[in-house]
Amino acid sequence: MKNFLIEFFTWWNGQTMGTRFFTWRKGEFVGEDEFGNKYYRERGGKKRWVTYNGPADASSIPPGWHGWMHHRVDTPPVDESYHAKSWQKPHEPNHTGTAKAYRPDGSILTPESRPQVTGDYKAWTPGE
Repeated sequence: MKNFLIEFFTWWNGQTMGTRFFTWRKGEFVGEDEFGNKYYRERGGKKRWVTYNGPADASSIPPGWHGWMHHRVDTPPVDESYHAKSWQKPHEPNHTGTAKAYRPDGSILTPESRPQVTGDYKAWTPGE
């Protein structure tokens, strides 16, 4: 019952009931990537979509599948011997809000103090 409610009311936890129904009616399974994401295309149509294994995170789509999803190539990676280029990095989840998030110098979330301002700038203070 819990999975039904999650699927019925949330889109970020995999697929919704509407996507499940559309996939059942018109979808053709194409393949699965190393993260467990499943890829489909519309029978006799142009639509392509993915059902995520876990939370919906578009950055978890590998480069080969990304090209297929965006109609840059017609052949899905499972139908050819696709190898990622040396410059293509493996998936790394979004670190926003975690300890691994990027925090530049001067950020209020870094332990270091803000770098001193250079030049002729003098900050305004009340009463001056």
